[in-house]
Amino acid sequence: MRTRFAPSPTGSLHIGGLRTALFAWLIAKQTKGTFVLRIEDTDQAREVVGATQVIIRTLELSGIPPDEGVMFDTTGEIVEKGEYGPYHQSKRLPLYRKYVDELLENGHAYHCFCTSERLDAMRKKQQELRLAPMYDRQCINLPKDETAKRIAAGEKHVIRMKIPREETVTYDDVIYGPLSFKGHTIDDQVLLKSDGFPTYHLAHVVDDHFMKTDMVIRGEEWLSSLPKHLLLFRAFGWDTPKYAHVPLLLNKDRTKLSKRQGDVAAEHYLTKGYLPEALLNFLVLLGWNPGTEQEIFTLTELISIFSLERVHKSGAVFDLEKLDWLQGQWMRRIPVEEFAARIRPLVTEKYTAAGTDPDFLKRAALIQERITFFPEAPEMLGYFYESPSPTMALIASPKQKIEPAQVPTIIDFLKTQLGIVPDDNWNRDSIVAAIEQALPASGFKKGQVLWPLRVMLTGREYSPGAYEVAELLGKSETMKRLAVALS
Repeated sequence: MRTRFAPSPTGSLHIGGLRTALFAWLIAKQTKGTFVLRIEDTDQAREVVGATQVIIRTLELSGIPPDEGVMFDTTGEIVEKGEYGPYHQSKRLPLYRKYVDELLENGHAYHCFCTSERLDAMRKKQQELRLAPMYDRQCINLPKDETAKRIAAGEKHVIRMKIPREETVTYDDVIYGPLSFKGHTIDDQVLLKSDGFPTYHLAHVVDDHFMKTDMVIRGEEWLSSLPKHLLLFRAFGWDTPKYAHVPLLLNKDRTKLSKRQGDVAAEHYLTKGYLPEALLNFLVLLGWNPGTEQEIFTLTELISIFSLERVHKSGAVFDLEKLDWLQGQWMRRIPVEEFAARIRPLVTEKYTAAGTDPDFLKRAALIQERITFFPEAPEMLGYFYESPSPTMALIASPKQKIEPAQVPTIIDFLKTQLGIVPDDNWNRDSIVAAIEQALPASGFKKGQVLWPLRVMLTGREYSPGAYEVAELLGKSETMKRLAVALS
C-alpha cells in the first residue's frame, strides 16, 4: 500500500504527528508498500523557515524515514524523489487551478465574493442565534455574466464547494467504523483562496489521487471534514482512498495535548535523550492495543503485528512516566559495548581519564541498569575518576540504624577485613567473603557495613553496590578512600 504523511511546515513536528507518521509507515512496511512524505505548504502566511528540515530530520532520527517524496540527499540538502512529484503543494498550483475549474464547470463549486467583514457579521449573528457557523450561500446563485464581470473587475473572491444539502454522506472508517453525515450540516467549504492557493480540502484530494495514495491516516480532528472530501472524490469521478482517523493525544486531565500544557515537539524528546526506539514504542501504545501483555516492541515486531483495527476510538493520555519507564527498558537492551561507546565521549568530556580507562566497559556495565538518559553517565561514573567527599550525615544513615559514633569502628572493621584480601585476588567474591564471614563476630548487621562502605567509595546516596564498586576501584584506591573517610 502507498501511505503518506503530509504535515504543514508551520513549526516543529507535533508529537501526535509523529505517531500518525509511525502508523502510516507501519502500514506501508507491512504491505511492502511505500511511505511518502508530502509537504502541505499552501498556507504561506504560517510557514516557518526551516520547518521542513525539522520534519525530515525528526522522521530520520526516529527511524521512519520516507521512501518517496521530500527527503535529504547525501549532503543534507532537501530533494524530491519519486515519479508523482512535485511533493511540495506550493509547486502544484496549476494542477489545483485546473481541477477547481472542472468543479465550476460541472456545477460542484461556485465563486464567492463575500468580504471578511460580511462573513464576520454573519458568524456573529449565527452565534447569537446559537446556530452552527456555516456560510449562508449568498453567492451560490449569482448569474454567470455578473460573476464574470466582477472577476474581470478584479474583485476579490474565493471558490467554494457546493454541498448537496439534501444528501446523507456515509463512510466506513478503518478505525471509527460506519459514519453518517447529513448534507445540511456540512459547510460549503472554501476550495481556492483569494490568493490562488488551495485549501487543504481541495489540495489533498487532488494530490492523493495523483500520488496514488491507498490509505489516508490522519488525526480525528479531520473527521468532520471527511464528507467534503468524499464528495470531492465523487465529483471528480475518482476512487476514494481508505481513511483511518487516529484519536487525539490527551493531557492527564483529558484535555487535548497542547503547547500550553507541555512539550509537544517530537524533536525535543529526541534532543532530551529519549531513544528513538523508546519514543516510537511509547507512541504506538497510545491508542493501539496489541491484544497481549507485551509492552516492549521493536519496529520489526510492530511491522508484523500492528493493526489499525486495534486502535481505540477514544483519546489516549500522554503519560510521561510510561515514556520514562520504556526509556529505561530500552537502555537495558542496548549491547553493553555499544552502551559504553555511546557514553564514553560524554564522560571523557568531564573526566579526561575516562578516555583511556582500560576498565571503562566494566564501569559502564555497572550503571546500565540504573541510567535513564546518556547525559546522566558522567555524574553516575564520576567517583571512579575523582575522590568523593562523603559527609557523616550520609554515612551514618538512620535507615540503617547507624550512629555517628559507630562509624570509626565500622571503618576499622572494613580496613581490617579488606586488608587481608590478596592484591592479586581482588575480586567481588573475595571481597564478599572477607566481609561477610566476619560479620557475625563484628556485632554489625550487613546493611550497617555495606551502606557506609558504598557511600565512602562513591560519595553518593544512590549508586551501584559496594562490592561492585570496590572491585572496579581496586584494592589500593578502596583502602585509600577508607583512610580518608576515617580521618
